[in-house]
Amino acid sequence: MNKTRRLVLLALFIAIASVLHVVESWIPFPLPVPGIKLGLANIVSLVIIATLGWRDAIYVVVVRVFLASLFGGVFLGPAFAMSLSGAVGSTVVMAYVYQHWRSAFSLIGISILGAVAHNVAQIVVAALIVSSGTLLWYLPYLLLFALPTGWATGMIVVYFLRKAPRLV
Repeated sequence: MNKTRRLVLLALFIAIASVLHVVESWIPFPLPVPGIKLGLANIVSLVIIATLGWRDAIYVVVVRVFLASLFGGVFLGPAFAMSLSGAVGSTVVMAYVYQHWRSAFSLIGISILGAVAHNVAQIVVAALIVSSGTLLWYLPYLLLFALPTGWATGMIVVYFLRKAPRLV
């Protein structure tokens, strides 16, 4: 793939992931557990891991979090730190599993692991921000929702890659 095509694809992925990130923050989740999100931007991360590679996925994730935090008015605040840790943690786990254990895990399984990693990273950073481990009690509730949300985003990735196999 030539450099221009790669640059255009990365710009498109950054734009799509940023829009999904912002739009998802507008979606009210009618559950008694605050902070639950669908993880729509992780769809883009896993598509990039499967098509372009982990380096490009990390690049897109970092740029997406910076842009979304600027648009959302939370740049360099606690929400930014939590978002960045969750996004990078999730992408690193998904990339590692995809690269080393692809034969043992489907894209759906990798997506679920990414959702779990996202929640763990965010709770750890939140506990560090407030200097209290008491937030860790919240982790089991988040992990309970990581399974269906990770499954759903994984299904979307599988569907997308089947319908657009010549993307890259």
